[in-house]
Amino acid sequence: MDSWYTAIIEQYGYFGIFFIMALENLFPPIPSEVVLPFSGFVTTTTDLHVIGVILASTAGSVFGAIVLYGVGLLLDVENLERIIDRWGRIIRLKKKDVHRADQWFDRYGKWTVFFGRMMPFLRSVISIPAGMSNMPFLFFIVLTTLGTIIWNILLVSIGAALGENWTEIIQYVKLYSKTIYIILGIVAMLLIVWYTLYKKRKKSV
Repeated sequence: MDSWYTAIIEQYGYFGIFFIMALENLFPPIPSEVVLPFSGFVTTTTDLHVIGVILASTAGSVFGAIVLYGVGLLLDVENLERIIDRWGRIIRLKKKDVHRADQWFDRYGKWTVFFGRMMPFLRSVISIPAGMSNMPFLFFIVLTTLGTIIWNILLVSIGAALGENWTEIIQYVKLYSKTIYIILGIVAMLLIVWYTLYKKRKKSV
């Protein structure tokens, strides 16, 4: 399988893996389900070691997550309130909606950050609300690293075990990704329906 990111990994080794995984967090369309198994396969044809690949990929992912966490800090609740003051009527969003979401993340965010690191798309964007809710940085790093390293160990190890047949895992991971997308879509639709009904109920009271 030829692509620019596999070429970078082959040419720059651990640093290339770090770089690609950092980008993967900042730009979700880069597929970790391809990058990680390929990185595992490369350990069977080069001097790269599985442990080194896991460490490099985890470091890159965590670095990208820290960048997005910083974006979340810049966006924080106070800045969102200013945006709502100006554009709230257009985007149909109120300050109490932001506060409610912030309170929810304060309560359940730790689990969302941990498990989100093992889910497509969420693994990247979850860092932003973590920053917005001012989740303690050290706590964020620990949860992000734990969730990330589990995902990386799994895919890198499978790629190394399959060797030249590493591409066989891609179809299964893509099926997993599609399933997650469908679940997220259903959850989003249910939340929209619930929120709409909630707003109507509030108006009728």
